[in-house]
Amino acid sequence: MSGKLSEVEGRIGTVHQLEAVITAMRGSAAARSREARGRLDGIRAYAAAIGHAIGEAVALAPEPDPQPRKSVQLEGRIVIVLCAEQGFAGTFNERVLDAAEDHLKFAGSELLVVGDRGAMVAGERGLRIGWSAPMVAHADEVPLLASRITDALYSRLATGQVTHVTVIHAVPAPSATIEIVERALLPFDFTRFKVAPGAVAPLTTLPAEQLLAELAEEYVYAELCEEVMLSFAAENEARMRAMIAARSNVSRKLDELVGSYRRLRQEEITGEIIELCGGTITASDTARRKPERNSGIRATA
Repeated sequence: MSGKLSEVEGRIGTVHQLEAVITAMRGSAAARSREARGRLDGIRAYAAAIGHAIGEAVALAPEPDPQPRKSVQLEGRIVIVLCAEQGFAGTFNERVLDAAEDHLKFAGSELLVVGDRGAMVAGERGLRIGWSAPMVAHADEVPLLASRITDALYSRLATGQVTHVTVIHAVPAPSATIEIVERALLPFDFTRFKVAPGAVAPLTTLPAEQLLAELAEEYVYAELCEEVMLSFAAENEARMRAMIAARSNVSRKLDELVGSYRRLRQEEITGEIIELCGGTITASDTARRKPERNSGIRATA
């Protein structure tokens, strides 16, 4: 086998191995996205229960606006972006950060980034990151990450300098494009939880303002759980689409290599046949000349 033919055969084996890796990554991404989607109903039910409690607590509040307003010299803004932890997700991080940059134009804005890959892209863009954390690798890790984000957020809210908090993340979409959504966490809108007062008022052991503040924090935590889960599902769907595109490219490359291998093999076989045919003709000519030479020698004698 010629060296060139052996090289093509080796490349075909490498491409087959790459195809197996891509197939495994696509299957893993599909399973994780499906698992994340399955957890959303439970998270939303939990948020709905907290929302109902907020509605009942609002009815007990003495003032229509239970959240005290504090005078601030500068309207601080916090932008939380949920990006990818791993690569092979196409333009997932770029799309999320594109939406975040519009909010970071305001003075006093702080960027909180979830996902190491997203933090890397943000650093390349020259964005200043105030806080960062790794994105989850499994759906079971979402509550812990949401708790970390909530703690980081409320430690900044304690200064009284922050007036707006926005979360930017991707959501699973049926189309091949990445859909980016923005959700405002602050100012917290208590009016969306209006509940008609019941015949019996709920029994409470906390002042109305403190109760509402703690319920609001719990609701923010529930919202962050949902948003992290949606982003995790969207990241894996983006990776799944990237692997499908990669597999198409690999299949096309494999077809090219197989075609090259067959062509080179055919050329090698053709060369061997020509060489064998040339050797047979030479041997026949030599055998034919020997009787003629011998007959000439006998005539001379």
